[in-house]
Amino acid sequence: MLCEIKFIDASIGEMVSHLTRLGLRDSTLLLVTAKHGQSPIDPQRFFPIPGHSGANGRAPSDILSDLLPDSEVNQIGPTEDDISLLWLADASQTNKAVARLETMSPVLPPDANILGIGEIFAGPALAQIFNPPSTDPRTPDIIVVPYQGVIYTGSAKKQEEHGGFSHDDTNVIMLLSNPMFRAKTVTSPVETTQVAPTILRVLGLDANKLEAVRIEGTQVLPGLDFEDDRE
Repeated sequence: MLCEIKFIDASIGEMVSHLTRLGLRDSTLLLVTAKHGQSPIDPQRFFPIPGHSGANGRAPSDILSDLLPDSEVNQIGPTEDDISLLWLADASQTNKAVARLETMSPVLPPDANILGIGEIFAGPALAQIFNPPSTDPRTPDIIVVPYQGVIYTGSAKKQEEHGGFSHDDTNVIMLLSNPMFRAKTVTSPVETTQVAPTILRVLGLDANKLEAVRIEGTQVLPGLDFEDDRE
């Protein structure tokens, strides 16, 4: 992990050096962020299921194997890492599948005998955050959110993953730099979707030309001083 951080730090330093040498540093906005986080950040919380030796319990897809489609035929199957996305062969079996998972998942931290399930989203609960599976085949019938640190994997190489709803997954660095900026920390909640309209604004372009910006009302990142705001 440390060597990767050092690599990124050196790479950014190299870009800054090139910009300075070309006389472009003052007119360039550097924005450092990421498209996703990784979970668990704390390696002490890493708990693989079924585990490197196959001894740490079973993943939700193992419990529901008889209700899942043949991925070789239908080209769709469970997606599991630090979350479990399950498409059933027959969506009418959703309640049955959820009941089975709940029965086999006691309300305890994960150990060698359970599934590590924290929350289960299906039916109306799932429809509150995504399009219903009945109208959008991209939405899984069931989403299983495990306890923090649980990764559904048998790989000995994997130590963390991404794709879930956890704090480690959904929070990333957001750093903006320009010689004209005064160093400060902006504590307002922001989202990575605000990066695109911010870049357009810096370039003097109309961010409302983006359809997503118009539909969602996405704002530019706060705390920035634009020249046209000072005129």
